[in-house]
Amino acid sequence: MELVIRRYRPSDKDPVLSLYCIGIREHIRPCFRNAMTSPLYLTVTLALCVTGHLLGSVLGAVVLPGAWVGLVYYCCHELFDSFVREKIRTDMQDIPGNYLSRPDDCFWVAEAEVDGTTRILGMVALVTEQSGKERYGELLRMIISPSCRRMGLGLRMAQTVIDFCKERGLSKVVLHTSSTQTAAVSLYEKLGFRRVVLKHYTSTRPFTIFKKRPISYCDIPLTLLFVSRLSLCMNNNT
Repeated sequence: MELVIRRYRPSDKDPVLSLYCIGIREHIRPCFRNAMTSPLYLTVTLALCVTGHLLGSVLGAVVLPGAWVGLVYYCCHELFDSFVREKIRTDMQDIPGNYLSRPDDCFWVAEAEVDGTTRILGMVALVTEQSGKERYGELLRMIISPSCRRMGLGLRMAQTVIDFCKERGLSKVVLHTSSTQTAAVSLYEKLGFRRVVLKHYTSTRPFTIFKKRPISYCDIPLTLLFVSRLSLCMNNNT
């Protein structure tokens, strides 16, 4: 399979939005799994089982924890689904205007011919930011098709962004990712990204953050990201 990485074209919009939705929503189950295997949520589940049993109802011992598990899954689903809806409604609705209107911003797609049809198999964006006299790039919207994982495409896409930043003399690359994205975290670390612990938001949302040296990195512990919609939250970076 010959993969080509190029700038986004308006004709790419539908396949790009479809791939973006798939890429974000696939984190719902890992988020739910992380939540339900955490000490806090295991304790709550066990407590509900015991409560149902003490009430003298075998059915209650099943229904109460079952309802709790369903609620947690719903919150995990809504967390990511609402994120997707918001992005599709805002910046992803106008990719040329938000990612291609300035010379130091860009949006790339990776395409290849699969079974005689040209398909979009990956995407990534870069937005240049300014903080005082420092100019740096923020890597955004990195999505690789599930059918194209472990083929080096993520590495190539990330390297494309890094090279773009170097050419423009930017001081660093910053990106945001979550603990559910273990493969992505490993990829970024291979590229030299380093984790930096950041303070939690007042909403107690945990995140993982990275900065790339030379063109420094950061991390926020992701405690109960999936529970963000319940009581904790998801991922972010600066």
